[in-house]
Amino acid sequence: MTASLVAVVTDVVREGKRVVGFGFNSNGRYAQAGLLAERFIPRIMGASPASLLNDEGTNLDPHRIWARMMENEKPGGHGERSVAVGVIDMAVWDAVAKIEGMPLYRLLADRYNDGHADEKVFVYAAGGYYYPGKNVKALQDEMRKYMDLGYAVVKLKIGGESLADDLKRIDAVIDVVGSSDKIAVDANGRFDVATAVEYAKALEPLGLFWYEEAGDPLDFQLQAELANHYTQPMATGENLFSMQDARNLIRYGGMRPDRDWLQFDCALSYGLVEYMRTLQMLKEHGWSSRRCIPHGGHQMSLNIAAGLGLGGNESYPDVFQPFGGFADDTPVDASYVRMPDVAGVGFEAKSALYRVMKALAS
Repeated sequence: MTASLVAVVTDVVREGKRVVGFGFNSNGRYAQAGLLAERFIPRIMGASPASLLNDEGTNLDPHRIWARMMENEKPGGHGERSVAVGVIDMAVWDAVAKIEGMPLYRLLADRYNDGHADEKVFVYAAGGYYYPGKNVKALQDEMRKYMDLGYAVVKLKIGGESLADDLKRIDAVIDVVGSSDKIAVDANGRFDVATAVEYAKALEPLGLFWYEEAGDPLDFQLQAELANHYTQPMATGENLFSMQDARNLIRYGGMRPDRDWLQFDCALSYGLVEYMRTLQMLKEHGWSSRRCIPHGGHQMSLNIAAGLGLGGNESYPDVFQPFGGFADDTPVDASYVRMPDVAGVGFEAKSALYRVMKALAS
């Protein structure tokens, strides 16, 4: 898959260099170059500079920039537009925190969470993909590698083979991890109702960490029906790209705030400005932010998790590089990672990714 990468170059100087904010779109959608070049970047560049600043005129205002990007946009149609806006939104927040001279998670905690920040964040290792010639032993070797890296919870794909074969794959991973409640499974939305329920009945006795995105992400009736057959934790939401779609999931999808998990990804869903609206909606419907573990495995969601009190973040130790993963030399310990003391999102602490980003602003 392809990805969009943007740099927001400011005229603010810190330590002799211009402040530059960086952003990219999370995995799962293709690059948004056309939308960025034709609509969203020109709108920002055509705005009066003062209209994009905070009241004091000392920093960029992400909410005002977001509003500028969305001028003349009609409601609905969140599938690709939301991703393009999320790319720029990430870069803006990176620049804002760098101008303030603090890590983004600390800025978010101070502004929106009464100063409370998590110094370490729960992360799980996502993988277990199907590849030609990849047998059960190779799957076990992959999961064993994640355990050696410090992850205690892992995730694998299901639905690419028969139910019987998938159960063998899950059993093989249990042999490596040692406990079924440390294993999540992800169907990537491929099941109809009958198949989703068939899998649910087979998975129920295992007591898995969660059963993820059984059917199409907008088929809320399927998700609600699944809850009638599966008492263990379910997870979904990574392919819902607006507060309104997230609200419909909460209203009609049968999700249970005492056990289920929500996976909205800010980098795919209009960025952090919209994500905060989603968190407020969840609060109004009786959900804790701790039930949110974003999809994507990127540093932006990691900062949001630490600064706004989410339940954790996905991680991709092996795939989607150099975009997946966190700061270099930051070990995972019992499925928790500590936040680096780096201004902004922290891209500069992930050398392979920063090399790609730096080329934009050189």
